Amino acid sequence: MKVLVTDPIADAGLDVLEDAGHEVETGYELEGEALLEAVSDAHGLIVRSGTEVTEDVLDAAEDLVIVGRAGIGVDNIDIDAATDHGVIVANAPEGNVRAAAEHTVAMTFATARSIPQAHIRLKDGEWAKSDYLGAELDDKTLGVVGLGRVGQEVAKKLDSLGMDIVAFDPYISEERASRLGADLVEFEACLEAADFLTIHTPLTPETEGMIGAEELDLLEGGHLINVGRGGIVQEDALATKVEDGTLAGAALDVFAEEPLSSDSPLLEHEDVIVTPHLGASTEAAQENVATSTAEQVVAAINNEPVANALNAPSIDENAFPRVEPYIDIAETAGKVAAQLLEGRIGGVEVTYEGDIVDEDVEFVTASALKGVFEPLEWQVNAVNAPQIAEDRGVEVTESKTRQAEDFQSLVSVTVSNGDDEITVEGTLFAGDDPRIVRVDGYRVDAIPHGKMVVTRNTDEPGVIGLIGSVMGKHGVNIAGMFNAREAHGGEALTVYNVDSQVPEAAKTELNEDGRIIGVDYITLNGQN
Repeated sequence: MKVLVTDPIADAGLDVLEDAGHEVETGYELEGEALLEAVSDAHGLIVRSGTEVTEDVLDAAEDLVIVGRAGIGVDNIDIDAATDHGVIVANAPEGNVRAAAEHTVAMTFATARSIPQAHIRLKDGEWAKSDYLGAELDDKTLGVVGLGRVGQEVAKKLDSLGMDIVAFDPYISEERASRLGADLVEFEACLEAADFLTIHTPLTPETEGMIGAEELDLLEGGHLINVGRGGIVQEDALATKVEDGTLAGAALDVFAEEPLSSDSPLLEHEDVIVTPHLGASTEAAQENVATSTAEQVVAAINNEPVANALNAPSIDENAFPRVEPYIDIAETAGKVAAQLLEGRIGGVEVTYEGDIVDEDVEFVTASALKGVFEPLEWQVNAVNAPQIAEDRGVEVTESKTRQAEDFQSLVSVTVSNGDDEITVEGTLFAGDDPRIVRVDGYRVDAIPHGKMVVTRNTDEPGVIGLIGSVMGKHGVNIAGMFNAREAHGGEALTVYNVDSQVPEAAKTELNEDGRIIGVDYITLNGQN
């Protein structure tokens, strides 16, 4: 079988492919028609960030089984198109964890001791010993935003050097954080406590620009390190806070736009250390991602399970049609439940009732977890969601009962934070019409699609009219409404399908009315 490699990878990866008996063709300058021609008879395609795997590429590759990304990010791969073409997309998320963590530690030392600045001045002939009074890491506090794989590795390494660790991560349990030597705190408290703040959260609509001027003020006197993802820190604000002395320094390896522009304000300040995205640039890391990717390509071509597939269900193909409709229901229920629950998620329970209990529902449960974790975990999918739950110390339980009172089959997802829990239940109407039928015990029969608003209010005249008036005032059209109440004169819950994002001003205006208990805006299907 032919495997086309269009971006350079370590020789160890090429050796894996050749040892498996495959024909390896490299084409590091391929683009346009030349790329389409080269991929036309390939069974496997390995890329890094340089090759755009578009729908045109997938159209041209009739024999393609898998696209392997030698690294983590898959922004250059059209995963939806790959799925439509039956092509597995897999990446190598573990290969550079150690390298990124070590670079974070190096950047922490560099900003603490002004190592690059002193180096440059000595090279220029200056013995500037008295100009640099460094900070020791021992007995200082490290704040970690995002306690995923890299964040955990950084925490372990710097904990061993005598630092106190505080962390913000809504998706990891206190028990898991404690085993890492970290105290879980809220976001603002993490910034206020930190002498050094390191960022390891994925770039999502929720995290983009999350650290700006106000947040940096909470870090007063501290150092900021970012070897994670560009775009999370507002770079202009960071440059200003270093220049005016609010921060002691910063060290960044990633930026909102790369390469970093020569007129970036980050380059104007001696106390801002920058490196050109070197987090994964070690010989070992490059070899690890190359061999991991090659092994997955070999597995896919051999029709074996692919460890880091981003779009491939691990379920018997004969059973898949029977459970496929419930995959979206479970994911949607997980998304809705997670967005309604306040606080850190500590547990997820997926319950099956009725005919579906006779099916293999492992992939359905994984899809529910995908929905739960998707808001804050970059590239979460039904294949890696169970591992994410394990890494974050979230307890996952699955239960089945043959009896379903009102439905032929029912899927329920319950998320809990230790004190409170939210349950969202879904089913199919007429065999193929997905519905959310209960939210926190309220019967709603809502269409799970697009943009939704969930309101809780006292059950009295005029409240629904108020909600409709406020939505209209702020230009939000209501496409559908599903109302339920616990008892006459008690509390009511309503789910609205809306056509556009609900402004914060609209939610604020509603919450100011004493009859409104809560307003939650929820997005589904990748919409904002």
